[in-house]
Amino acid sequence: MRIKILAIGKTDQAELQALIDIYLNRLKHYIRLELVVLNDIKNSKNLSPSDQMIKEAELLSKHLQNTDTVFILDEKGKDYDSKGFAQKLQKLMNVGTKQLVLIIGGPYGFSPEFKQKAKGSLSLSNMTFSHQMIRLFLVEQIYRAFTILNNQPYHHE
Repeated sequence: MRIKILAIGKTDQAELQALIDIYLNRLKHYIRLELVVLNDIKNSKNLSPSDQMIKEAELLSKHLQNTDTVFILDEKGKDYDSKGFAQKLQKLMNVGTKQLVLIIGGPYGFSPEFKQKAKGSLSLSNMTFSHQMIRLFLVEQIYRAFTILNNQPYHHE
């Protein structure tokens, strides 16, 4: 299985990007993971939230294949603890998922139509975080999941 993370908007804080890069590098030992950062929608300040979500959906859709298994990150998505998330990834691998795509949307989330394209949604927290920080949290949790699946001591209980 490959994992692709799609995110809208560049990480403009070098410290956060450096931390993201640490986990991306660590993950190379376990899985092929690609972080694709898409440019923000131009003139988004002149768009209504629903128009912005529609434009973002169009942009995101260009980076999806029909065979992708898509999960969106959404505050109302399914909550997993770290072991549960690891088990979810294992189940996806067991059923022969070729590419898992995890999508971090824009500031207003996802249009209802785009949500229907997703196999599911996941929440990293009930709290609100910047989209840049969510990237870090997501790659760290993916790394943690693979250390759990490989019985390595990164995760403590």
